Amino acid sequence: MSGEEPTRIAVLGAGSWGTALAGLLAFNGASVHLWARDCEQAAAIDRQHQNPRYLPGVSLPERLRAGCDLGTAVEGADQVWLVLPTKVLGDFLAEHRELLPKSAIYVTASKGFEPGTGRRIDQLVADALGDVAFAVVSGPTFAIEVAHGRPAALAVGSRDRAVAETVAQCLRNDHVRCYPSSDVVGIELAGGLKNVLAIAAGVSDGFGFGANTRAALITRGLAEITRLGEAAGARTETFTGLAGLGDLVLTCTDDHSRNRQFGLRLARGESPEAAVAAIGQAVEGISAAREGHRLAIAHGQEMPITEAVYRVLYEGLPARKAVAELLARDPRPED
Repeated sequence: MSGEEPTRIAVLGAGSWGTALAGLLAFNGASVHLWARDCEQAAAIDRQHQNPRYLPGVSLPERLRAGCDLGTAVEGADQVWLVLPTKVLGDFLAEHRELLPKSAIYVTASKGFEPGTGRRIDQLVADALGDVAFAVVSGPTFAIEVAHGRPAALAVGSRDRAVAETVAQCLRNDHVRCYPSSDVVGIELAGGLKNVLAIAAGVSDGFGFGANTRAALITRGLAEITRLGEAAGARTETFTGLAGLGDLVLTCTDDHSRNRQFGLRLARGESPEAAVAAIGQAVEGISAAREGHRLAIAHGQEMPITEAVYRVLYEGLPARKAVAELLARDPRPED
């Protein structure tokens, strides 16, 4: 960006992922304002150049600013990154639509669906803000590793390829690779539904079923979310790429995954409420299980693993019985 005005970016949401992305964008030369609802948290980030609540010990670029005034954060922004919990995003956009600049590119790095409606984030943005430029960033990444500058790869989806490339350029550097895509629907569905499968993987590992079972679960889980994606108009290849298989494997196999941790705790006999309280952050797969169940019905698709997680969380089915029912299903030809 040497010799040019730096891209002005507002990152809304100062959790671990929002903070990591804000740091990466600022490190790459953008003028970044990180917005937090909590004014004390924002002041601590701005003063200490780290987020002691969500990324303690990780240094943030000094050029990154943080605050709790939304108008100041988005004023003159070329891009507005939405890294808020999906469950509150629709209400947030509706409440602040007059304040949010319509000329900016809106980028979501959150995952999941609006509770009760199943709307994807691109739909929430369109309903609240109209025909604004939109992109989705997803892929196999944990916030802590991105914050520490470890190598990573991301997919950037937009129906406008120029928008996808603009956003990708803001993320790229020597250790972050970005791959543009036009399949917004596929990337969002993959990002939301993989969290449900990660809960199932955590339950499986918590019961000590081993690597064979985990691999089978990932493979069959990928097949069911791909079927749903195809029925919803997504492209098949998206589900075998970074935002699909890549993110699914990461979330199902590494204990940094909050959804996997949640499943492990369910297998130990903890209630969903106690498991969430112990984890201390949002577990997106809980809501996504309900919305995945809703989407499966709407599109006439069988999604047995998603259905099993839904029944455990919302119908009180014991986790061991859910596993037994999955294993008792009649086998069908894989092709």
